[in-house]
Amino acid sequence: MARPNHRKHRKNLLTSPGTLTYVGEKTNIKTVIKRIEYNDSFYQEEVASTMEVCIPKKVPTDQPYITWLNVTGIHEPQVMEQIGKLYQLHPLLLEDVMNSYQKPKVEAYEDGHLFITMKMLHLGKTGAGGIWGEHVSFVLGKDYLVSFQEQQSGDVFTPVIDRLKGSVGKTRRSGSDYLLYALMDVIVDNYFLLLENFSDQLDQMEDQVINGRHSQSLGDLYDLKRELTYTRRLIWPLRDMLTQLVRADDPLVSKRVFPYMRDVNDHVMQIIENLDAYRELLASLVDVHLSTISNRMNEVMKTLTIFSAIFMPITFIVGVYGMNFDNMPELHERYGYYTTWAAMALVTLGMLLYFRWKKWL
Repeated sequence: MARPNHRKHRKNLLTSPGTLTYVGEKTNIKTVIKRIEYNDSFYQEEVASTMEVCIPKKVPTDQPYITWLNVTGIHEPQVMEQIGKLYQLHPLLLEDVMNSYQKPKVEAYEDGHLFITMKMLHLGKTGAGGIWGEHVSFVLGKDYLVSFQEQQSGDVFTPVIDRLKGSVGKTRRSGSDYLLYALMDVIVDNYFLLLENFSDQLDQMEDQVINGRHSQSLGDLYDLKRELTYTRRLIWPLRDMLTQLVRADDPLVSKRVFPYMRDVNDHVMQIIENLDAYRELLASLVDVHLSTISNRMNEVMKTLTIFSAIFMPITFIVGVYGMNFDNMPELHERYGYYTTWAAMALVTLGMLLYFRWKKWL
């Protein structure tokens, strides 16, 4: 998927609120729904072949378990509508799920759902730049969680699924709110991988610019600046979103999960601070690069000016004795030619010594 083009007209403009219309880049993938059920001693995973598999089941009181419905593909309105009916999701919530341009936010609905949307950032296949964001949404309910991914891109939630399968950590022994934290945490952790990529690029460019070996155009620096700005714009809202989530005191999020949410918030703050530092460093590199180009131009102009100043009196002498007048006495001198060369050499040497004395050379 390419980076979203926000200049395109959105299909949901001027429509009734709650109208389910996919807003985003075209995709040909097929919507895949995976249902995962687990508790401390039980784990089951299946791909939903029909919508009946997605129907919320009654949790037995003697052996409660958590249901996680992982939906990959948000571009089919009929599928989103059916999931909304099964889990009684608000139409405005589903509208935000299908809007890939929706900025990260958290919202509690009176029907007992907590809605969170954020961006999963991926690095381009080239391995050098090309950051693009994938729209990810979560709907937290009592003993269940519904997650929506824009597309399958080497499922970002694989580490969490592996932990559930291996019964590693607290995920199997905790509720759906802890599962929400785990999924948000793995998304934020992936941001650090992007920071490492930015850091490597900045170190390389800094070394090239400082040592005057940056032979490529200024566009490389501005490309990286654009990637940093794009990344920061998608991550910045998470700061307020997570702060609001911790302070909201939502009944769906238990008190013991709040410290973990605060930890994610701390990571987001660290990422934003690093991005700001990278942007300042990049701005300095742009200034240094422009100054280097200006200094090189000044050196060239200085060299040309010195050569022009040296050849100016020589040109004058050649011009004078190049005139075709017969009454010029120097033309009939036996050693006039050699004398003229000697005079031009002395003038040149004198000017070089003068420039050296003035420290212009």
